[in-house]
Amino acid sequence: MTIIIIEDEKPAARLLQRKLEKLGLKTSTMLHSVEESIAWFEINKHPDLIFLDIQLSDGLSFEIFEKVEIKSAVIFTTAYDEYALKAFRLNSVDYLLKPIDEDDLEVAVLKYKTNFLKPESTLNFDFQEIKRMLQNPLDKVYKNRFTVKIGQSLKLISIDEIECFFSENKATYIHTFDNRNYLIDGSLEFLENELEAKKFYRISRKFIIPLQSIKEIQVHSNSRLKIILPTYSEDEVIVAREKVQDFKTWIG
Repeated sequence: MTIIIIEDEKPAARLLQRKLEKLGLKTSTMLHSVEESIAWFEINKHPDLIFLDIQLSDGLSFEIFEKVEIKSAVIFTTAYDEYALKAFRLNSVDYLLKPIDEDDLEVAVLKYKTNFLKPESTLNFDFQEIKRMLQNPLDKVYKNRFTVKIGQSLKLISIDEIECFFSENKATYIHTFDNRNYLIDGSLEFLENELEAKKFYRISRKFIIPLQSIKEIQVHSNSRLKIILPTYSEDEVIVAREKVQDFKTWIG
């Protein structure tokens, strides 16, 4: 059985590889971006099983299968919530919720061996349907406030108070319009699914910004855009080049 891992965070990919080795399974390849994965699939024989992260550094992993016809079984590794995961169940795709539990991993591998190693097994993955459900979940209730800890006290921060979310040194922060930073739980990947897409947009690996906080948009180097926020000044807020066109559509 040939296995590949597609995961943009290399430490997470190596950790998953070690957990698979404990189950007696060897990983043949690790890929870390949409672009790298497309190039690999174009010249290599498809593996039996793919462990696939949804959010990669240069886009959603579904973009891989818009370019390449998938012929492998897939186990998703994801931080998406339980509602969004209904998409995987409906499409006969298994998933592992991050951080990956070793017992859950063993069960997922056993499910693969039981359901997909039989000669008569067929793959029935509708990636477009999964993508649609993740991006437009019906009856989705979005976050409208966050609870942060300040010393021995808890503070409620309304969505309307947030100027941006940013990551730094593997931690995630809220920056508010009164020019303060608050440490919160969860990654930007997790927040993307918790925030209403019409109001919030992830412009890069480091920033998620609300539409209401955009003070000015400037043309930046390498076909990128620079966002000026009301108070945030710790770092340049840049729209990644591959996201510029989608960002323009979002603000339009």
